This record gives sequence, structure tokens and C-alpha cells, in this order.
Amino acid sequence: MAEARERLAKNPDAVLVDVREDNEWTKGHAAQATHLGKGILERDLEKTFPEVDRELIMYCGGGFRSVLTAAAAQKMGYKNVASLIGGYKALVAANWPIERQQS
Repeated sequence: MAEARERLAKNPDAVLVDVREDNEWTKGHAAQATHLGKGILERDLEKTFPEVDRELIMYCGGGFRSVLTAAAAQKMGYKNVASLIGGYKALVAANWPIERQQS
């Protein structure tokens, strides 16, 4: 978690990407995250982040889906992609700023 904070602080262009489902996102997500669910990632990643050198830090609920999406992004030509170990659960445990959608 400390590494993710450091990477985001050092690189203002780095992006935290939440790859969870829509219903998970609305229940709570990292305050500065961008939502691109695993199901639409390949369709929307290039449109959302056209720069293949941009640093992308993927996270999901616990760490498995983000590994898959990081691998998919790398296959698409993205060169600086990481998966956040522990996912959303680790963000919450580390007191990361969390936002929730209003219903």
C-alpha cells in the first residue's frame, strides 16, 4: 500500500484504476480512482487512457481480477501497469480515502 501511495505521489499522471463491477464501485471506491470494470476494460482502456506509457495501478476486491486486467493491459501494449496487492480490502484497511455513491 505504501508503494502505491508513493507511486501516485511521485507521478501526477499515474492512475488508480478500479476494475470491480459497477455495484462494487458504488458501494465504495478509492477517492481518486477511475472506474473501468473488468468486463469493459479492453473495450474502453485505449479510449480512456490513450498513452501506453501512462502508469496504471489496477485494483479489484482482493487482488485477483486486477492481476488479470493488468496482464490484459500489457497485452494491449501498456508498458507501466501494476496490480495492487490486496485490492479494495487493503485500501480500506490502510485508511485510504474512500468515496461512496449517493443513492
